[in-house]
Amino acid sequence: MTGTVRHFVRTFLLLEFLEAMALTFRYMFKPKTTLNYPFEKGRLSPRFRGEHALRRYPNGEERCIACKLCEAICPALAITIEAEPRADGSRRTTRYDIDMVKCIYCGLCQEACPVDAIVEGPNFEFAAETREELMYDKQKLLDNGERWEREIAANIAADAAWR
Repeated sequence: MTGTVRHFVRTFLLLEFLEAMALTFRYMFKPKTTLNYPFEKGRLSPRFRGEHALRRYPNGEERCIACKLCEAICPALAITIEAEPRADGSRRTTRYDIDMVKCIYCGLCQEACPVDAIVEGPNFEFAAETREELMYDKQKLLDNGERWEREIAANIAADAAWR
């Protein structure tokens, strides 16, 4: 059969339509893959980049050493850090702000940090009604770190072989 005759026969007998209906019926009886969000949540990769958090050491001391590498590498200029020396000679941050509206969630701040102080955690449900709510200060970032520390530590450990 030539291509034109074959096309005419397929069109006249509605073969494309029948193939589409067969595909529909095949999937109709398979188990559904749709999740009932927000009651069911899908699995997140350990490399998922969500809401930012500042971590602490197990003894409660802040991890951030005010090296300002995250501020320097941020392509969106979303991070602002101010630091001052402490009595023991080490530097710590007095101000650590992230403008989440500017942030592009690239993960460069997390990669640049030598002590894993700033991380992007597993939380992706942090919508806000105003822009001011998306200006994260040091205290909010530390609170996020305390809230998500167990999951963050597990994600870092799971991804350690590729870092």
